Amino acid sequence: MAQPWIVLDRIATAEGVLELRQRGPRDFLITVGGLVLMNSLAHRSEVVLGQLACAGLATAAAPRVLVGGLGMGFTLRAVLDALPAAAAVTVAELNPVVLDWCKGALAPLTAAAAADPRVTVTLADVAAVVKNVPAAAFDAIVFDLYKGPHPRSDRRDDPLYGSRAIAAAYRALRPGGVFTVWGEVPDAAFEERLRQGGFSVTTSRPGRGGLRHCVFVARRAAAPAKSVASKGRRP
Repeated sequence: MAQPWIVLDRIATAEGVLELRQRGPRDFLITVGGLVLMNSLAHRSEVVLGQLACAGLATAAAPRVLVGGLGMGFTLRAVLDALPAAAAVTVAELNPVVLDWCKGALAPLTAAAAADPRVTVTLADVAAVVKNVPAAAFDAIVFDLYKGPHPRSDRRDDPLYGSRAIAAAYRALRPGGVFTVWGEVPDAAFEERLRQGGFSVTTSRPGRGGLRHCVFVARRAAAPAKSVASKGRRP
């Protein structure tokens, strides 16, 4: 018989009561308004999300990465594992209690990713962070939000997945930078908006069988190589 869930903490939010539950040493659940947001035993797509964002950055001099949404910290852990010691990771998280959970009861799941010295957590909307940073601020941007893109996302004005938000992400990335987005299901319209915004796009469906979430991988083109003028004498 499965153990009953024990509520470790709860807090009222605009979207309902946010709860952290536990029923085993590594079995945790985050819910809001009674709906499951995340289960610690099912996080493959979150790990792949971070891995694909930071692939190739292990040898970069001092890469900068933005992660939108902390969750249980699995995406952040995957990002950190792919980065060198000189990296800097900014996490934008709306709710301070989630940060408390990741530094407390959830910390053993991710080797205390939220407390890593490379990490700075800012209590802010990631859409506002992307919009207001200087151009070419990040090597990678990762959206690990519980509501991914979907057919009802406003094509222009959705603050996260509309064409204006995509333009802001493009501007915030350095040439060659990567923008990865977690989605519950594929969304062809979102993929097309990413392409229209200047990105090359691929998708991944981690796992096998059953419900498999979608990871959108959008890459900004690298800057063209500068031509070197000939130094030879003119004829």
